[in-house]
Order: sequence, then structure tokens, then C-alpha cells
Amino acid sequence: MFEEPLPILPRQYAWSLLTVIAFVLGVPCFAEEADEEPQFDFAATVQPILEEHCVRCHSPGNRKGEVSLETIDDLLENGYVTPGDAQASYLLDLVTSEDGERPSMPKEGTVLNSDQVAVLKTWIEHGAEWPEEIIVRERSKADGTWWAFQPLRTDFELPAVQSPNSSASDVIDAFIEQRLEEAGLHRNPIADRRVLIGRATYDLTGLPPTPEEVEAFVNDPSENAFEKVVDRLLASPRYGEHWGRHWLDVVRFGESNGFERNVLINNLWPFRDYVIESINADKPFDQLIREHLAGDVLEEDRPDQAVGTAFLVAGPYDDVGNQDAVQAAQIRANTIDEMIRATSEAFLGLTIGCARCHDHKFDPILQRDYYSLYATLSGIKHGSQVVVHKQTKAEHDAKVQPLEAKRQELTSKRDAINREVLERGLARLEEYEQEWDREPIDRRLTTDEFPPVEAKFLRLRSLGQDNNPGNRNSFAIDEFEVWDTADVPRNVALASNGSVATGASRHIEDFPGAYGPHLAIDGELGERFLATSGTLTIEFPKPERIQKITFSSARNESEPGQPKFVFLSDYVIEISTDGEHWEELIDSSQRKPVNEAARNARLSRLSTTPEDQQQLAKLNRELAEVNRKLREIPPLPSIFIGVRDANLAEGPFHLFLGGSPQRPGDLVTPASLNVLDQFVPNYELETESPEHQRRAALADWIVHPENALPQRVLVNRIWHYHFGTGIVETPSDFGYMGAEPSHPQLLDFLAAHLLESEWRIKSLHRMIMLSKTYQQSSDNHPEAARVDADARLLWRFPPRRLSAEEIRDTMLSVAGVLNLQMGGPGFRLYHFMQDNVCTYEPLDVHGPETYRRAVYHQNARASVVDLMTEFDQPDCAFSTPRRSETTTPLQALTMLNHSFTFDIANELADRLRREAGEVPHDQIRHAWQLCYARDPSSDEFEECELFAQQHGVEALCRVLLNTSALIYVE
Repeated sequence: MFEEPLPILPRQYAWSLLTVIAFVLGVPCFAEEADEEPQFDFAATVQPILEEHCVRCHSPGNRKGEVSLETIDDLLENGYVTPGDAQASYLLDLVTSEDGERPSMPKEGTVLNSDQVAVLKTWIEHGAEWPEEIIVRERSKADGTWWAFQPLRTDFELPAVQSPNSSASDVIDAFIEQRLEEAGLHRNPIADRRVLIGRATYDLTGLPPTPEEVEAFVNDPSENAFEKVVDRLLASPRYGEHWGRHWLDVVRFGESNGFERNVLINNLWPFRDYVIESINADKPFDQLIREHLAGDVLEEDRPDQAVGTAFLVAGPYDDVGNQDAVQAAQIRANTIDEMIRATSEAFLGLTIGCARCHDHKFDPILQRDYYSLYATLSGIKHGSQVVVHKQTKAEHDAKVQPLEAKRQELTSKRDAINREVLERGLARLEEYEQEWDREPIDRRLTTDEFPPVEAKFLRLRSLGQDNNPGNRNSFAIDEFEVWDTADVPRNVALASNGSVATGASRHIEDFPGAYGPHLAIDGELGERFLATSGTLTIEFPKPERIQKITFSSARNESEPGQPKFVFLSDYVIEISTDGEHWEELIDSSQRKPVNEAARNARLSRLSTTPEDQQQLAKLNRELAEVNRKLREIPPLPSIFIGVRDANLAEGPFHLFLGGSPQRPGDLVTPASLNVLDQFVPNYELETESPEHQRRAALADWIVHPENALPQRVLVNRIWHYHFGTGIVETPSDFGYMGAEPSHPQLLDFLAAHLLESEWRIKSLHRMIMLSKTYQQSSDNHPEAARVDADARLLWRFPPRRLSAEEIRDTMLSVAGVLNLQMGGPGFRLYHFMQDNVCTYEPLDVHGPETYRRAVYHQNARASVVDLMTEFDQPDCAFSTPRRSETTTPLQALTMLNHSFTFDIANELADRLRREAGEVPHDQIRHAWQLCYARDPSSDEFEECELFAQQHGVEALCRVLLNTSALIYVE
């Protein structure tokens, strides 16, 4: 083949190497054309080795050892390769073993064999040529040919449909029957009407049908009886509440911020109402998606759309605020990552978040794609905005601005007087300082001694804080002691001696006693009384003769540093014999000020004249009146929809090597996913593009008619909630690690129908529910179950247990106490307690004020709610595209013994007496109709009557609420 040996290698070695490559790799090592010098075939020989063994760790996004093997540049710049000289190339040292030991690289997986090392050596000796057009990347398991990325198929043959008047529902049946026939199965017959209306009513509204609705359907002879039921349910406001709950699961809607503080967000509920209203109105879902991503900028003066943008900030976020710049940058990166994951999984069914640190290992998503999304969403931060029409804002401003101007004028006059007073005080500073001959107040221990005096009451009044001398209300004391004149002095303030402390305390309502005044006299250090009214009063059990007081806030801290709790800057101690008439005992006026601010506050008090006091009092009265008028003006609604921050949106943007903001890599710009460019018109914006333009471009790209991903994802979610399992079992993952569709042609047929109906999902519900596949019975057949145990092929309707919310709503509904009030702030089934972190304590008693639908519960992250938590209500810290369904002893114990069950059983018993009279037979029949949509059998009648006679109607109702028939849908 070659007339002369290669310039570098001996002839024998070159031929043996060619033979090895030809037989081991199955590709030629060299390529040549007539009369041309032979060239090394990099793509066929070296590239596969680098892709399999190297770029997993050594790529721009995961540049371990600061080296990338994506192109030749890094290898040359870092001296890893010396073209033409294999001996001097460090790369070969890394992959070559010595004395049988494992080579340094690769650290993970299998090492290179001798033939692969020989290929690298020959490549280097031959000049280490690397074609510019070749970029070596770790190959994902899926590529651009993956089924989910392809355009919707409309060219397949539809299954044969018998009737010439066939509907879209018939086509669904034909697709299902086609797969059933292949498996040797057949569909169940149509379900009993009582079962069917229960199934449909729960499916669309999450509530049981009323006895009247059941009887009307059972006795309706028309051919379209079930169609009328479906239309009625789709028109019900209960439909939006139920399917809104499904969507809120997907978009990880939660009303606390999570993480260590987990504070409630009390103005996020408008987003929940917006979702419910949008679904009830059958808003096109592509519009809903656009509003979720850019509702605040799509159209001017559309607050109804702007609310949708709360989607971006509806997830958990860390608001602690880290002062370390490195940690702050990491927290910000984590925050944007949460938005990226929520967006990609909810709308595209892709785990784009997996490309944060490196190219996606399973799907053809580049790290560059991830950071293009990062650049798109970077200008949003968590926070609230006023969301109203411009006219409303203008009318509000017209009322507020004159008052605010007046307040500013009065404040300026007051400040001018205070400055003048302070200047007078500063002019006499040296004179005053001569009188300040005592040590400053010390939070570790402050002591005051005085001539013996008798008192029954003693109180401490704050004149200012150490960190805010103008605030006289708040201070913290971990122990306050009052010493008598006995030979062995005794602390007469101790609670154990019978003394009682009083004073308003911080969070006293949320944490009864946690920071109460009793902590100031309990003899213990550490726990503090946190005053909110600036006063601590102590009453002794009898009059005492006292001579010294001591108090502290950090007595057990040798180096308080930055104090966690505020202490006093000035104070006065007063005594009384009756608790009504007080006289001053001692104050801090002779102590040196604790800081400059405290000094100035004291100088102002000393230098204020009666005339100053008169002027200040007048100004304060006028200010109070202005503030009163401002308070009477209702504030504009502020909604937690995120805040646009131009500084955060400024570029340049980089991908982060290994996901670390401290290791910026290549520049990126806002752009669409590379893998879909072949099907969907792409977008790429300049780094300087306005923040709102980026989100709008992303939204438009996602819902583009040629983008089949969101169409397939949405119809699959609808199918999933109707049948318990989607055509794709993994609703938020259509990638390689997700499941492939059980009925791919049906999936595309449904997606095509979605486009035809302009993304309106009520039409899709109707089409699915009018199919025989949906209306078939759930009867089990052992022979069919052996072939398809999970009924994935839908030879029967898969029965399901009600969700946690449906169980609670059902109990309230059958008892006749469900409050159908829609919208507004949610109710709570926990006691909320807030300090530096928040605590959520489940309520033992659920009063009537909580008898609304569960979708209106203020769901806090990491909170436990009796009954609903037991029945797998998810923690909204994450998106929940599929609800778990567990069976635990705690479910039975809670359903049987919780006070909520007792209360609802009593309410149900009252309803039976009220609506069915006092005859047990009639009560039992009505109970069965309410709970199970049917009459009891004769055996059931007999057993229930006997039970009610022995234990009462309330106990019978409790039993009915604890039956599987109540919480399962056939």
C-alpha cells in the first residue's frame, strides 16, 4: 500500500499498528487519495477513545485538572501533547501503566488497552492533527432522532373504525383495541351507570356526585346521557378547582419559601386562583404557558396575565442571605437552577437541569443549552410587586402622594428641630462628659446599687436600644435580679421566691411563654425575655427592702461579638408600693454612653427645651394625623410574582465549569435548545437584549406549533390523570431515562387534536371520556391480568384511590358541611410559629373555618397536615407529576381516631336525621346514597341497623367514613 515507510515509525511497526487498528477498531487508520500523502483518520480512531474514556470528566463544563479534551487547544496550551514527539507528550504518561499498576487516567471506568494507547501514540507521532470541525463530546444515550423530539406524526394509518359516523373518541378506542388484539386481550363492557357517574364526577371535580345527580343519570333514557353529564361537569366551577390542583402539583406551587427559614408567603394565593380561573375558562394552554413565563411583559396593563409569572417563583428559595460572596453566588445559581428545572420539566418533559455541570449524559442536551436558559431567566428574583391596572394605580397615587408629600414636609421640620437640639447638646459635650463618671451599660452584666428602699413593685423602662437608641420598645434580658438588705443578700425577684414578672413579649401569641417575662426571673441564663413594649415589671409577694439590682442579656458569653438580641442603651428603674404610683429610683444618666448613637440620643434629651417639646409635640400630632389618613387608604395588592432586576440580567453570561459560579467557562447567550433546531425555528438573542424579551422569546419558542414536545407532554398529563398512568409513564421525563410511550400513535393523535382545538383542554377531556375505553368497567379478569397486570393496555378501567385532598373533600361533602367559597387567602390546618425559623404544628381540631376545599389550604413546605399527609399529599418542595400511593397503618389510625373524623361523623349523623328523618332504615339508605351512590343490600341494611341500635348513628357514620368503598373509584 505504501512504497516508503512513514517518516517517523519503522516500517514493521507501522504495518503491525495498521493491522491492529484494522481488526480491533474495524476502521482504517489512514486515508489517502491518489498522489497525496496519507493522513491519520482522527474521527475513526482517536475520537472514539476520547469520547468513551476522557470527555466525561475533561470537557468545558467539567474541566478536571483544568484540561478539556473537547478540542486540541487545551492539550497544546497545557503541554499535554507535543505533536511529532510521543515521548515528550504528558498525555501518554497519564494513560500508560508502569509495573502493572493502574495508569493515572482515566480515574473512572476501564483503562485504555495497549491497542488504544498505540493509536494515541501513532496519532501524536503523526503530528497530532485534529480537524477543526470536530468537537469531541461525551455521547448521550439518545440523540436528535429520539422519538420525543420528532414532529407530530400525521401520516400513520388510523385504525379501522366500524361506523361511518365515527368520532374522535372512536379513534381512541380503535388505537386501544389494536394493541389489545396484539396481546390477545379485549376491552371490558361499559360500566354500571352508578359507577360511571361516580368515576366521571371525581375525575372532573374531585367530589362525589349527589344522590340527585346519580338518579337523574341512571334514569336518563337518552343516548347522549353520559355526554350531558360530562358537559355539566366541565362547566362546573369545581372542575377548575380539581384540575387546578393537578397543575399546581406539576408547577411545585407552595406557600412558604422552604429551606431553613421556611417562612410563609401570604400573597402567593392569587396565582392559585389564577390557575383555577384559567382552567375553568378553558384558556388555551399555550397562552397559559406564555403567561407563566412572561405574563408580566406580554401585553401592557394586563394584571390578570402578570399573575401567571408567579410560576417562576412558586418554588422553594433560600432567603437567609449569605454575606460570603462565593456562597451568595452559589445560592443565586441554585435559585436559577430551580427555575430552569421547573420550566423544562413542566412544559418540555426534559430534565435539562442534568446539564448544569456537564453535557446531559442521556439526552442530547448540551451544557450550553442549560446556561442559555440561565441567561434567559437570570433577571428574575423572588419578591412581590403591585399588580393592578394603570388607572387603578393612578387613582391610588392621586390620594397617596399629597399625603406622603405632607408627611415628608413635617418630617423634615421635625428633623431640623432635632438637629438643632443635638447641636446644642454637642456644644456642651465636655460639660456633660464630666458628669458621666460611671461605666457604660454592659450586656454581660449591669449593676446598680442605691440606698436601701422599700418596694412592692419594681420596673425597668427602656430609654433606647444599644443598636437603635431611638427605639424604646424592644430589648432582651436573660436575667433580672433584685437584691435585699439581709446579711446574706437574697434575690427577691426570683419566681421561685414568689415574684411575678409582666411585660409584653415578642411572638407571645405564636410561642406561648417562649419569650415571656417569666424568663427574666427564672434564675437561668440563655433564654431571654424579649420585650416589645419597653417595660419589665416585677411584683414581689410582699414589700421588700432592696439595695441592688443586676441584669444582663449575655452573661454566659465571654465574647458577645455581634449580639443576636438587642440590649439597652439607656434606662430608668422605678419603684411603687401599690403598682399605680411610681417614683424613680435610679437611671443610666450618669453612665458613659455605650456608643456614639446612644450618646447623641442622650444629648438630645438633655438639650430639649420646653419650646422644643411643644413644637415637636405639635409636629408629631400632625404626623400622626397624616399617617392615620394614609392607613385609611387601602393598599394596592402586592402579589408574589417575582421582581425584574436589571442588574441581575446584565451579561456577559458564561457556562459554569462543574456548575460552579467561581469557574466561568465559555460565553453563552439566551437561545433555544440545540437539539430541536432541526424541527423548530430557533432563537438566539444578544447578551444585551432586554430581560423581558428573553422570557417572551423562550415562551414563544416552547409553544411554537412545530414544537411537538409540549404538545405531547400536555396531552400525556391529561391522559395520566384520567387513567392513573400516562401513555408515557414518566409525565415530566420524555428523555432516554423516561419511559417510552405505550401507544405512540395515540399520543400523537391526541396532540394533533390539541392543536386543532387551539390548545383548549376541555375538548380533550370530552373526547377521552366519551370513549368506550374510558367508560368500560374496572372488573378484573385473572387471565387478562396475567398478560397485563397493571392494565397498561387498558383492557379494563384502572381503579384508583382518591387523593388526599379528594378524601378530605369527600368527607366534608357527604356530611353536608363543605364550604364552596372560592378564592382568596387559604386556611391552615397547622399552627404557624415563627422565630428565626418557622414551625408548623398540626392542629388537633379542625374547626368549621377549615371546611373549605383542600385546594384552598395554605400549603407550606415541609409541613405536616393530619389526614392529608398520611394519604400521600406531596411536599410541594418539588414538582409532583405523579402522586404516590402508599398503604400504612397510620392511615387507618388517623381516619378512625382523629377528631376531624369524629366531627364529620357527627355532622353526617345530623344530616341523616335532618334529611331522612328519625327512621333508622331511611337514615341508612340515605347514608349509602351519599357515600356510595347506591342503595344498601338487605344484608348491609341488617348489619347497619343492628350496629346503629347498639352504638348509635354517629358511630355508624364513623364506620362508613372508614370504608374502602368511600375512598376508591372504580
